Amino acid sequence: MRQNIGTLFLPDMIGFQRTEYDIGGVHTVVHAIGQGRPLVFLHGAGTFPGFEFARRIAFERRVIIPYHPGFGESGDSDLMTSIDGVVRHYESLFADLGLDDFDLAGFSLGGWIAAEFAAQEKSGVCRLALIAPAGLVVPEHPVPDLSIVIPQDLPGYLTHDPQIAHSYFPTVPDPAFDRSLGREMAALGRLLQKDPQGDPKLQGLLHRIRVPTLLLWGADDRMRPAAQADAWLAALPDVRLHLFPETGHLVFEERPEAADALLLFFNT
Repeated sequence: MRQNIGTLFLPDMIGFQRTEYDIGGVHTVVHAIGQGRPLVFLHGAGTFPGFEFARRIAFERRVIIPYHPGFGESGDSDLMTSIDGVVRHYESLFADLGLDDFDLAGFSLGGWIAAEFAAQEKSGVCRLALIAPAGLVVPEHPVPDLSIVIPQDLPGYLTHDPQIAHSYFPTVPDPAFDRSLGREMAALGRLLQKDPQGDPKLQGLLHRIRVPTLLLWGADDRMRPAAQADAWLAALPDVRLHLFPETGHLVFEERPEAADALLLFFNT
């Protein structure tokens, strides 16, 4: 489900608690649901699929979902031009949230941010889950150049079954949807302007992540090829891989049971 509020296109967040913060001058919106040990989830480059999977986890965990600067309900920041800048943003936000002992998960772009955050010496992260993460440069398995992908083909890049992806797009022209997605793609462009394939230095940082780590990936992911998982497996000290067959990039949307796999890992 989705809702249009003014010029914004927003996923259905009914039942979530909404809070606002000023982080270094950036208006930052955080949604949370559930009770229990905190689990922070960092979203991907497009927030339009929403966060329905979090409801499945909220029976046992407190799921905290902040919007990155320039995404969703958070404010824009022309100064946010690198993943490192987003990591520093979250250092401040998590301090304001009182998070110093928590679990962390990130999807796609959020996986890249989560990995760099967890690589810090005193991150406070106890367990880490990376869902089809971006960030590593794997020349033999490059990410696609989306600038040459026509809109009609995009659902096939997002899901193994394009009809599932189609269900998250408007069936009639929706200016609010177009504006929101365009704004988020612009924010993504600012972050990736120097390293569109990923961060060449990231692989050398992953050995610092000593906490148990789970990789969740769709075997047929065309947006972030699942063959990149081998590079993550080789670089992370304590890691396991859960690969979902006949699944594309939107793992939670195409395989709702992926939320159960995530919860099982964090509860182990």
